Amino acid sequence: MPRLANSRFNPAPGVKDFWSEFRKPNPYRVPILLASTAPFALIFYWLAGETVYKVPDPPTITYITTFDAARSDAEIIASNVENQEVKDLREAREAEIAERKRELYKALGAAAGMDVEEIERRADARRAAEAAAEQARREELFGRGTNEQADDSEAESTAAPPPAVPDSESPAP
Repeated sequence: MPRLANSRFNPAPGVKDFWSEFRKPNPYRVPILLASTAPFALIFYWLAGETVYKVPDPPTITYITTFDAARSDAEIIASNVENQEVKDLREAREAEIAERKRELYKALGAAAGMDVEEIERRADARRAAEAAAEQARREELFGRGTNEQADDSEAESTAAPPPAVPDSESPAP
């Protein structure tokens, strides 16, 4: 501080002068102070509300490192067969759970006095229609179906559409 004491950039005399003038009784001192700080307050308020987003870093590409790069075809096939077995077991378990839910809904519907056999027939028809539509979509997607099969399936779908089943009446979600 001693270096600034003799300098023309010393803020101490200016602060003392401001304080001596501010302490004098003046009816306009508070409005003048507010008016002089308002531009800075508005600028700081505007800057604080500005949101600047950083450009995201480019992604780093990581190849699958869990597999040995020198695997033989037999090892790849064995791994695929094992994964397919796990997938089949999982799907079988999901089918068992869905069947159990249908049985519970049938019991609830029977207890409530609903015609559960009719509801089950409608739900089976709806599931069969959905499965057929999915199969047709896959055949069209992979180009395996012929035009004759597509014409036959269109004729069947226009001849007898399955009855619509409201969601509230379906025995299983």
